[in-house]
Amino acid sequence: MEFLRPRPIRVQPYFGYRSQHRLTISVRALRSKQATFAGKGRWQALRTMMAQFASPEVPELPITLEIRSPSGETTRHEAHTNSEGFAHFDLDLSGGWPLPRHTSWEKVSLEWDNRDGSQKVDGNVLVPGSEESLGIISDIDDTIIETGITGGLRSVLRNLNRVLAQLPDDRIAVPGADVFYGALGGGAVATGSQSAPGTRIDATHRPFFYVSSSPWNLFSYLVAFQRTRKLPLGPLLLRDWGLDRETLGKSSHGTHKRAAIDDILATFPDMRFALIGDDTQGDLTAYGAVVADHPGRIAAVFIRTAGEEMTAEEVAAVQVIEESGTHLWLGNTYEIGQDFLADVGLAHDEDAAHIVETIEKLDVSAEQDATGSAEARRA
Repeated sequence: MEFLRPRPIRVQPYFGYRSQHRLTISVRALRSKQATFAGKGRWQALRTMMAQFASPEVPELPITLEIRSPSGETTRHEAHTNSEGFAHFDLDLSGGWPLPRHTSWEKVSLEWDNRDGSQKVDGNVLVPGSEESLGIISDIDDTIIETGITGGLRSVLRNLNRVLAQLPDDRIAVPGADVFYGALGGGAVATGSQSAPGTRIDATHRPFFYVSSSPWNLFSYLVAFQRTRKLPLGPLLLRDWGLDRETLGKSSHGTHKRAAIDDILATFPDMRFALIGDDTQGDLTAYGAVVADHPGRIAAVFIRTAGEEMTAEEVAAVQVIEESGTHLWLGNTYEIGQDFLADVGLAHDEDAAHIVETIEKLDVSAEQDATGSAEARRA
């Protein structure tokens, strides 16, 4: 019977990235509808989010990636999905592809067959501009949004309600993240690409990469959250996730983060990066190791603190970062000072004054809100 037939196969492309010599993008084949987060209410949120985790994966599906070089030459590459429905394309760009002057998104095409015939979807690949020497690598969990999806089984069970019961529009961003990230990105590049009808992707001048231990199931959710909060978009390097010790253990968070950062640094050897994270899941320790193993590549480390006492490993990481000459900022808000701006290469940049100005405005606004709330309570 028709209503018992499984849904047609669709392919979900994740954001990729490329340099002059390498292009990488991952996709996943699923039997599900495209994720939409319209509507309100706990029941709607629960239905939407459960669909993200319950979508059947499609193994052994051949998928063709078509890419077009800046000179107009088209090449096609085939991969098969694994047991979890993932296919990964990691391509050597023979001869080297020139970079655009400014950071931008480029289009690729993905093709596959399902019961309705030949299917096609566009993917998006971030390309840092040739004039940009600084990139941003940021955590997501508890840095821009309190996901609670990692940090041990007890933490997952306690916080899973946030993910299942709230749509992106309902989630609260870390205060000041939108202003800080937007200013640090240097503003949007004028040109953008369409990821879907009516959906435009604009790149910021300084490219952003996001590294998180959240599962790939939350990709569309996190992108929707970033859009609603006007946070810069960039590749999200997430994980294939399971309810096991390997996934839930704290060490796995650092291992995944470290591998992802190493890959970004290797792909863009001529760029330096600022690392942004928080102190709840080992970011400081992981970033200290990155600074030690990649001398001169990290311009600054920014850690949002939750007020907890540092572990011995974190104290050691602080020492490594400071002794390397890399500027380290520890604070519980996204206020930022001139020293940090100098060390990330913005002290003589016209955006520096804008960052300070916007942060100061944010602080004044927050103070006014607090005063207004206090007066309302007294009334």
